[in-house]
Amino acid sequence: MLRALLLENIHPDAVAILEAAGIEVETRPGALDESELIETLADFHILGIRSKTQVTRRVIEASPGLLAVGTFSIGTNQIDLEAAAGHGVAVFNAPFSNTRSVVELAVSEIIALTRRLTVRDKALHDGVWDKTADGSHEVRGRTLGIIGYGNIGSQLSVLAENLGMNVVFFDTSEKLALGNARRVETLGELLEVSDTVTIHVDGRAGNAGLFGDDLFARMKPGAIFLNLSRGFVVDVEALREHILSGHLSGAAVDVFPTEPKKRGDHFESPLRGLDNVILTPHVGGSTEEAQQNIGLFVAKKLRDYLLTGSTTLSVNLPNLQLEHTGVGRIALLHRNVPGVLAAVNQVFADHGANIEAQMLATHGELGYVVTDISDVTHRGASSKLMAMDTTVRLRIRDAFDRPEFPPGPAAH
Repeated sequence: MLRALLLENIHPDAVAILEAAGIEVETRPGALDESELIETLADFHILGIRSKTQVTRRVIEASPGLLAVGTFSIGTNQIDLEAAAGHGVAVFNAPFSNTRSVVELAVSEIIALTRRLTVRDKALHDGVWDKTADGSHEVRGRTLGIIGYGNIGSQLSVLAENLGMNVVFFDTSEKLALGNARRVETLGELLEVSDTVTIHVDGRAGNAGLFGDDLFARMKPGAIFLNLSRGFVVDVEALREHILSGHLSGAAVDVFPTEPKKRGDHFESPLRGLDNVILTPHVGGSTEEAQQNIGLFVAKKLRDYLLTGSTTLSVNLPNLQLEHTGVGRIALLHRNVPGVLAAVNQVFADHGANIEAQMLATHGELGYVVTDISDVTHRGASSKLMAMDTTVRLRIRDAFDRPEFPPGPAAH
């Protein structure tokens, strides 16, 4: 029986989806370190994680039975995608499911910081009645600068404009502006005109250290700053200095360069204790609605991959959308070199197999060919396909919809 290990409090709906597909599921509340993960994965075929568990090359190489990893979040930088692809391990994420939750948190923080609600709240909790309008503003008519105009940035753009804000954005890729949002050509131009700057970039290595002292210095005096993207993108020491100096009037940070592994652990940051600074524990996508949507989305992708071979929206394998056909199926992940498809079909021909359907997709150095053939497992073709030096992973389903997973060469 296929077995799945779900870590980090993944939503129960994901468990239900996988169990309904005949997959045995074990859940654990926290993350595992590298050694613990390697030891545990010896008994599992599917791994589900969120942001804390690191699936390194060492983990991948030490887990030959691992077929797929689902990251129940947007980001995939906690997984070595190249190593996973090279060993035939499919990776799926949830690129859209928690977008609204992140956007709503950003909107609420923009309003709270602009009104200095954190300062007023703290004063009352300290027993001080500080009724004043000093430093408090409406967001209407102010300019929001969005760095990264992807799924989150573009949706935030629409909501901010509905609040009466002017929106400018900067993105290294060509993006269609929504509503009255205006694209700027340089990051410097965005910083010079924005009353609020918010970052929504992905976890690629090139974004490390993106926002440091030089960029904070170029922001408008009295502006506020938000980071709900990745902790390593921002120099938090520099942010602290610009808050303390009064150059920036506030900040909201949801992600940090170093984060505790589990709930209840001690948290340390140079941003703690600063006036008009909102710190949240990486909860941008942590609403019950978002977690349910993510659980359903990723679990269905894992289920479909295991039952049909479908790789739709996989972040590291060629994408094919596949359905059940009622006949045998061979799914071959291979190195993308000339002549592979001809060699595969020659093996089938040599064994008298009649191909009923065949689909091929390639992505970079990998190719994925899926062939439907009745009772192919009885014709001896699979052993020859596994022996090909271009084979990365071979998966078989017979006409009765029973999976087989020959170990084969995990990587060449």
